[in-house]
Amino acid sequence: MYYELIVQTEKREQFINITAGLNGLLGDSGTEEGTCTVFVSHTTTGVTVNEDADPAVMDDLLRFLKRMVPLQGGYSHREGNSDAHIKASLIGSSLHLIVRKGILDLGTWQGIFLGEFDGPRTRTVKLWID
Repeated sequence: MYYELIVQTEKREQFINITAGLNGLLGDSGTEEGTCTVFVSHTTTGVTVNEDADPAVMDDLLRFLKRMVPLQGGYSHREGNSDAHIKASLIGSSLHLIVRKGILDLGTWQGIFLGEFDGPRTRTVKLWID
């Protein structure tokens, strides 16, 4: 089964917790047990699993990525967003997750985050449920 979650980002770079939205789609599907693939088909966006109990964790990750891959880095790409492409590649574009009792089977402190690196934009998160 295929579903889409539309996410409107508000900043050039940010992490947005999309766990509740994904669990909502799983609820709509009626799936109790199985797996799902979360995929973003944008070259300047990524998805990751990380701690969602303390927002400082994702703030720290974003600050680290900005230091590691600065906006102005002498890149060749003419659009001026090479840093966003590199950050998206480092984070990754997909996750394969377990569904149990109708929701994502995450650890106590885990959440799913959309990483926006060239916003603000409207992003589509694709969910395939097996």
